[in-house]
Amino acid sequence: MSHGSPSHGMDDLDRRIIAALQLGGRAPWSAIAHWAGASETTVQRRFQALRDRGLVRVVATLELERTASGSSMLVRVQARPGRGLELARVMADCPQVRFVAVVTGAADLVVDFVAEDNDQLMRLLYTDLPGADLITGTECVAAIRSFTSPAHWDTGLLPSQAREALRPAALAAPYERTGRDEAPQALSEVEHEVAQALRTDGRMPVSALARELGRTESSVSRALERLANRGVLHFRTLVDPGLLGFEAEFMVWLSVEPDRLDAAGRQLARHSGTKLLSAATGRFNLVGHVVLPHRSDLFRYTGEVLGALPGLIASEITLHLATLKHAWTQMAAPGRSVLSALPPADS
Repeated sequence: MSHGSPSHGMDDLDRRIIAALQLGGRAPWSAIAHWAGASETTVQRRFQALRDRGLVRVVATLELERTASGSSMLVRVQARPGRGLELARVMADCPQVRFVAVVTGAADLVVDFVAEDNDQLMRLLYTDLPGADLITGTECVAAIRSFTSPAHWDTGLLPSQAREALRPAALAAPYERTGRDEAPQALSEVEHEVAQALRTDGRMPVSALARELGRTESSVSRALERLANRGVLHFRTLVDPGLLGFEAEFMVWLSVEPDRLDAAGRQLARHSGTKLLSAATGRFNLVGHVVLPHRSDLFRYTGEVLGALPGLIASEITLHLATLKHAWTQMAAPGRSVLSALPPADS
């Protein structure tokens, strides 16, 4: 297999472990070991080594639209010439930024802001925009409905049976759900605390969670079970796609005829490379995050995948050069020393 980034000492066993965790981030180590093809001890040791090196993290994320936890606004940012990487660092340090990537194309950065309400969103975008002096232009794209998310993505490195065995039963793809227009249900205090604690370590044991939160194990366990049964708490395995053999990482920005939007979204969500896909507002009403094995695959993808979407009017692609923050977590960006060589944003 050809890999888009240096392997950083990773081998096929490491990649199988990561693939299993991507399917079930909180699955028992015994199940992860079974599908990875190694002992539990070996699998745990390998995972800890990868985590210690900053190559892999398992984190928990909430579905915003189903938990009244905020709303997402994707912002395409143009930076002052030569200041894009500096601006990316500033954005990554902002607590309200969930995701930031340095890209090529019509934008220099793609930033995902999450605001609690419209007042906070207005302040973020119009009065307190991080790095405003480094910005020459912005374009806001509001995500309004999810078709699929990174928690539903399958790397394809394990047999399909692994997906059935490891993926939580409640984790149906958003486009397959019934009751998608039901009002969001706010979290209880303990549910919110559990979700926040798992945002930095998705595999934290219940006993450690209870100690950290100052609550009983039974109350924490019940809260976690409720979140799992509702399918609103997702466990994500964060890793540079290049380490898994995906050289091309990019976002697609699509304009689709309004009456064909649902059909186009469902079709694209089923593509094996689609990690995230949302309906949106603005001139782009369908936005996706995609990976492919090679950049050369983009030629066929553009013609055979995007070109086959019903109602497609126009498309644009922004290639990722580096991801600095993903799912609230600042990334190590292996193999991208230009980023690590930058001074801190406040220096």
